[in-house]
Amino acid sequence: MVPVRYWTPRVRTGEGYIMKHTGLFIGGTWRDSSDGTTFVVEDPATGRHLSDVADATVADGAAALEAAHRAQPEWAATAPRVRGEILRTAFELLTERTEQFAELITAEMGKPIGESRGEVAYGAEFFRWFAEEAVRVAGRWSSAPDGNSRLLTVRRPVGPALMITPWNFPLAMGTRKIGAAVAAGCTMVVKPATQTPLTMLALADLLREAGMPGGVVNVLATTRTGEVVEPIVRDPRLRKLSFTGSTGVGRLLVEQSATQLLRLSMELGGNAPFLVFDDADLDAAVDGAMLAKMRNMGQACTAANRFLVHEAVADEFTRRLTDRMAALRPGIDYGPLIDARARDKVAAFVDDAVAQGAKVLCGGEPVGDAGYFYAPTVLAGSPPVREEIFGPVAPIETFADEDAALRMANDTDYGLAAYLFTNDLSRAVRVGEGLEAGMVGVNQGIVSNPAAPFGGVKASGFGREGGVEGIEEYLDIKYLGLAV
Repeated sequence: MVPVRYWTPRVRTGEGYIMKHTGLFIGGTWRDSSDGTTFVVEDPATGRHLSDVADATVADGAAALEAAHRAQPEWAATAPRVRGEILRTAFELLTERTEQFAELITAEMGKPIGESRGEVAYGAEFFRWFAEEAVRVAGRWSSAPDGNSRLLTVRRPVGPALMITPWNFPLAMGTRKIGAAVAAGCTMVVKPATQTPLTMLALADLLREAGMPGGVVNVLATTRTGEVVEPIVRDPRLRKLSFTGSTGVGRLLVEQSATQLLRLSMELGGNAPFLVFDDADLDAAVDGAMLAKMRNMGQACTAANRFLVHEAVADEFTRRLTDRMAALRPGIDYGPLIDARARDKVAAFVDDAVAQGAKVLCGGEPVGDAGYFYAPTVLAGSPPVREEIFGPVAPIETFADEDAALRMANDTDYGLAAYLFTNDLSRAVRVGEGLEAGMVGVNQGIVSNPAAPFGGVKASGFGREGGVEGIEEYLDIKYLGLAV
């Protein structure tokens, strides 16, 4: 039996603020689904029932979009300072309730409580960041070249947005979308992942408490995702779609959105390389590898998916990483995968790699008789990795020189994140510029930061979240020509 020591029983019983509402949040009020149905949310560490949540229908989706559409004109006209103050209040409330939200994230998603606290801190920072950005939306004034008119450029809210968030960061993937949209003056419909809707429902209630007007943020969870989402995407009242999830689903949404020519932000899959050069500080490289691989049990689109190590230091790096991975304790240092399907997919990946000649140095099997745990695994002599693992598996390949490292790193359809470790500044610049990725961590294992633009290239999507670029995704440009 895996020891589950990192959460508190009161979450399971539904007591306290964080489990107050499990319905649909539409137009500022809580309601049941139109057909009265619910679905079960379970604890992936034990498989136990956590809560029943209202299961939104097509009619509920239409109601949520109508609420956002009705609220849009007044919200767009709301002073930027007012919008910013609501976000600032939400930041403060979320920070005050760190422990409650962390417990809820751990309960429905499975990450250890320390990581959940980190997600709350990270997620709250998007509210603080965009509270400050709300008052910095600017245009420009210039003279036409012929001198006969003046050119005024202004930015205006795009309009109602649909946001589809994943299960791996149930709070932060919502706050970085919601924060930007609120700051820009856009209303929204948020569709959280079926596995982890409780955190977003709790966040909706916190935003209401922070002063968010009814209809600005609407939240509906559903097991009928395609059935509910497609009519919203094809509705002319919707003007923006922001999606975080798999590349396959992203492609489908892009196709559906073409009817309305929606503004799109697509944060999709990854296949991040982790490069260790022969001059790297191996202590720092292993520390970085543990962060880049084991954050959220490897269930992150930015997770290191391929470890490419110079042949001169490969044995030592592999030994140190294996020792660190093997020492991790289930239920304490790492949590479960999100469900049985995810665990089985990781097991199938490891089995296939071994069949192709990889050697398991630690792990390589499920753990315990409850929940969906899989042992942290290191594979030596791994074949090239083409798809996301989304689990605690570190496949190691070797390279001989810088050119080979770049060639191997870029040999993928994806381009979200990459990591490199070297003590040579010139190499860091050369390789960093040569990597086909939207984000590169140099001598660090975490690249996410609310003040930085998050996003990728190639099959990892387009658009950026966070940073000064994040709010631009929710703003249209309007030009006024003024005769003089």
